Amino acid sequence: MLTLGASAFLVLAHNQSFWKTFLSATGGMRLGNLPVYVGAFIALVLLFNAILTLVNFRFVIKPVLIALFLAGSAASYFMNEYGVVIDASMVQNVFETDSKEAHELLSWKMVQTVTLLGVLPSLLIWRLPLRFPPVQRGLLLKLGTVIVSLLAVAALLILLFKTLAPAVREHRELRFLLTPTNMFQATHGYLKRKWATPLVIAPLGTDAGRGAKWLPGARRTVTVIVVGETARSMNFSLNGYARQTNPLLSAQAGLINFHNVSSCGTATAVSVPCVFSGYERDDYTGDKAASREGLLDVLKHAGFDVLWRDNNSGCKGTCDRVRYEDLSQPTAGDPLCNAEECYDERLLRDLPRMIRDAKKDLVIVLHQKGSHGPAYWKRYPAAFNKFGPVCQTNELEQCSRESIIAAYDNSILYTDYVLSKTIDLLRAAERDGVDTAMLYFSDHGESLGEKNMYLHGAPYIISPAEQRSVPMMMWLSDGFRTRFRLDSSCLAARSDQEFSHDNVFHSVLGMLNVSTAVYNPKLDMVHACTREN
Repeated sequence: MLTLGASAFLVLAHNQSFWKTFLSATGGMRLGNLPVYVGAFIALVLLFNAILTLVNFRFVIKPVLIALFLAGSAASYFMNEYGVVIDASMVQNVFETDSKEAHELLSWKMVQTVTLLGVLPSLLIWRLPLRFPPVQRGLLLKLGTVIVSLLAVAALLILLFKTLAPAVREHRELRFLLTPTNMFQATHGYLKRKWATPLVIAPLGTDAGRGAKWLPGARRTVTVIVVGETARSMNFSLNGYARQTNPLLSAQAGLINFHNVSSCGTATAVSVPCVFSGYERDDYTGDKAASREGLLDVLKHAGFDVLWRDNNSGCKGTCDRVRYEDLSQPTAGDPLCNAEECYDERLLRDLPRMIRDAKKDLVIVLHQKGSHGPAYWKRYPAAFNKFGPVCQTNELEQCSRESIIAAYDNSILYTDYVLSKTIDLLRAAERDGVDTAMLYFSDHGESLGEKNMYLHGAPYIISPAEQRSVPMMMWLSDGFRTRFRLDSSCLAARSDQEFSHDNVFHSVLGMLNVSTAVYNPKLDMVHACTREN
């Protein structure tokens, strides 16, 4: 009786997102569909009952149910509140996020939900007196319960197959929404990848060298790669957005903006390793990226001094073998920080001096905090609070969608300022005898209420365009264009072509004229626009 009651509670109380999607997938709430809804409910209860019966032993069943109620209530809150789903990438985000990002997701509504659906049922379970039959009779009862439950599930699936099969096939997200099975399969997927990471890192591009455009005695070069965070392309006025979110970049001479770019993943923990790995999205896995050197290593092999400056939660393994600076920790009295975090402009601190004093050609990666939610209003200084009214709570249900978007747009406005200032610094460095370039792209996009989804991290196969469509832009100094024979008009003519994160690895090698066997000119955005081509 305990496992049956617990199964019914889990299916009913912890699966609002699942049932909402299931009703939509089967044609919506209609009286004629009532047998399907009741049958699916009974089938899931019996399936859960069969699984829980396998662990229905003294000193085992209570801790298992309490753990399920507590974890399931938290998962249910995030799925209901933000429209996220639970998969291996989401579990990876949980393990790899920092304390500040995690704190922004906490709210009183989460406490209420976990208390109501997790803590109170757990207390009831803990205090519930249980009687167990003798061992032999108990095993027979358990075996009978499992067999009868599974036979009943099979019979219901056969009866409802005509309706259920198309719904499940066309709505693959259902398996990511069913709690607690989604948590188990997601955790298993994450741990399988984590434990499979080899200790030996395979070399990549050790043959890398400078091409013919690197003339002896030529000026030094500095290339800045800016990795944005949670910026979606449709909120950039450079891409046609109605609000003027890019007033400074739109006035930057020589800026080339690519309008049609897709990300490798929908979360930082996937996209950042992917974009620097050299693997195309269809061939990428976290195991492969972790077991091999990446773009920054190839650049080191080619003789560049490589530096990663971070204002986020780390580089996800991509910068393990290059210089690293963490600029995300606030210091007292720093005008570019508040009590909790620092603004992205801090990434530019001392950059002119570093460029001036460098002895080698530099590649600098700036990893932004960008537009990371749900606390969008914290991502920019007060001077950039242009659009409003602004949502100033992480409990997004308390805010209108317009105020959420306004806060997000202000964060894009601040990114516009930081990128424009980066270009100004590089232009000034050119006047001091350094050839400079900047490449910017975001790691993934963001949902802002479309289809009742918020934040990011949806499985790629079912992710909306808002989470996959990212901004990308390039700026080249006159000296950089001349040295590497790059045609700006040609690049501008390619701005509407379809590109993705797959192009970044090879485009960086191409624009810096790095010769290596791992370079693929077909994926190089600038290859067709070098003057000899």
